[in-house]
Amino acid sequence: MTTPEQSKGAVIVTGASRGIGAAIAQKLAEDGYGVVVNYAADADGANSVVSAIRSHGGRAIAVRADVAAPDDVADLFDRTKQEIGPLAALVNNAGATGGQARIDEQDADHLTRLMQINVVGPMLCAKHAVQAMSTAHGGAGGSIVNIASIGAQAPPGISGFVPYEATKGAVVSFSRGLSNEVAPEGIRVNSVSPGVIDTEMAAATPGAREASATSPLGRVGRPSEIADAVSWLISPAASYVTGSDITVSGGL
Repeated sequence: MTTPEQSKGAVIVTGASRGIGAAIAQKLAEDGYGVVVNYAADADGANSVVSAIRSHGGRAIAVRADVAAPDDVADLFDRTKQEIGPLAALVNNAGATGGQARIDEQDADHLTRLMQINVVGPMLCAKHAVQAMSTAHGGAGGSIVNIASIGAQAPPGISGFVPYEATKGAVVSFSRGLSNEVAPEGIRVNSVSPGVIDTEMAAATPGAREASATSPLGRVGRPSEIADAVSWLISPAASYVTGSDITVSGGL
């Protein structure tokens, strides 16, 4: 692992206490970034990820913040600057499925909360990331990667997640639009759309594993495979890539 003296700057990974977010945080720490492990409720999980990173010589802190709460997000970015350093990248990973139910069984308050977490949250975080990294604001540029989902394409096989799929479609559209807006200011913006990945969330989703078996590769994906895609997108190797959605879904 890269030593702290060789750190490439700070990266915030939202929703990083477990699953895909935890894998991304650990991979980016291996790449030499100082990592902010964000979480909303799972403090033990976040601290475990931080401990794993530090045990390999990396830099990391855990910061609790609800990405849908403006004050929490502002504090998240303030602590990043104070405790880790200038921001180099943001990975908007935090999200919720909203549970499995047909649209005619949904509650308005429930739908509003889902939109706040999955759509408003990434936008709020991106707002602060642009303020920190944009050359128009005195920053050095950087990268934003938004974690969307193959669900944005509403594939058949898993029913009852129409609102979730709609939020992830919004994430893809947001990423594309934002990439055009901030490209002249040194910020690249891309999204990654995972298929069914071997996480607690997938395990709790009826029909998910069965759907992954229908993919050309015929298996569930690994969190590390999403982390590798994110690592590449924020690296210099992807310096000519912006406004793209990278699908990592086994061919679905």
